Amino acid sequence: MEWERIEAVLTVLLIGFLIGLQRSLSSQLKGEPILMGSRTFALIGLAGYLSGWLGERVENLELVGFAVTALILLGAYLMKVQRLGKLGVTTQFAGVITFLLGLLVWAGYREYGISLAVLVVLLLELKPKLRQIEERISPTEVKAVLLLLVMSFVILPLLPDRFMGPYNLFNPYKSWLMAILIASISFVGYLTMKIVGERHGIFITGAAGGLVSSTAVTVTLSRLYRAVGGSLYSYAGGIAIASTFMYLRVLLEVAITNPPLALQLLTPYGIATLLGLAYTFFLYRRASSTQISLHNSELSKNPLQLSEAIKFALLFGIIFGAVEFVRSRYGEVGVYLVAFISGITDVDAITISLSEMAKGGLAPLTALAGIVIASATNSLVKLGLTYWIGGVRLGWELTKFFIVTLLPMFLALLWLRGIG
Repeated sequence: MEWERIEAVLTVLLIGFLIGLQRSLSSQLKGEPILMGSRTFALIGLAGYLSGWLGERVENLELVGFAVTALILLGAYLMKVQRLGKLGVTTQFAGVITFLLGLLVWAGYREYGISLAVLVVLLLELKPKLRQIEERISPTEVKAVLLLLVMSFVILPLLPDRFMGPYNLFNPYKSWLMAILIASISFVGYLTMKIVGERHGIFITGAAGGLVSSTAVTVTLSRLYRAVGGSLYSYAGGIAIASTFMYLRVLLEVAITNPPLALQLLTPYGIATLLGLAYTFFLYRRASSTQISLHNSELSKNPLQLSEAIKFALLFGIIFGAVEFVRSRYGEVGVYLVAFISGITDVDAITISLSEMAKGGLAPLTALAGIVIASATNSLVKLGLTYWIGGVRLGWELTKFFIVTLLPMFLALLWLRGIG
């Protein structure tokens, strides 16, 4: 027997042994008798390999081997039900997969077989955690996921991605996309707070959402704070970390489109990011670790907060369209004015545009100033939304955050202009 064949057989035995070992240890921890252990699973994997090997000589022997193995596993399941009165079929399905992995190794996909075996063991080991998550998910949350999928993959592709209506002010695709984004962040925040609690859940939501849209995070968390209440510093910290990640996102966008400009932008945005992280940590330390009540009727009926998401998306669409109208009707009266107007709704588009223009003749310091103005405008819009939706107390905490981050950013920009 050549060495490759021996190595393949040993791989199959090892795969079966590992899966069987996990099943044995799981039974021991539950205090149950071990009906199928490491040796049994190793033999199941070997049966799959031999079925494929001998199938080269006897037609359809793979199907016969699979059928025989399935019957044996069915018998083991019936015996387990009779002896223990338990109906779980996880071990039996693991046996079927082990047989198929043996066939996979025989077919020459040994690396895939090993990788899949590791994933199987990991999935089996995660059962307690998955069970905890399943117990915490309600039918309302399942319906919310289905609705979100319909919004994203059924309705969104049907909408036109162009400006239309009076004066071409409304883009249905972009507006609905913003509704999906806000609803998604709201739902993620709802789930993370339910699973890990308010203190950690809100900060995780803010960090993840800030990589996409810190404005959407601001609206969502301000809305949750007004509807549910809880620790003021948790919600302020969630919005603060989202805005901090916005600074980092802008820096990364410039680094991709114009690396030399990113080196100059590193000073103001690097300082703002570090100060933002420090202030967020300060808020995190002050945040209460108490759980919030997610049995609030408003949230339990609509964890997506869909109506609020659609309202804000329509507002976003109108403002976005107005910006495009001003540009097309009156032209670019100046980089700074365009940056200010663009920053009302979005910083990504103007950031990438100015980065590209800096490569084509626009003065780098002018591009830097435009990007900073857009970021500051967007931050002030978020601050206004915080006061409007979340109230004065939440707004004041964010006011202090933006002073800490924006003031040094402008001072760094002035310093760069002074030495430029």
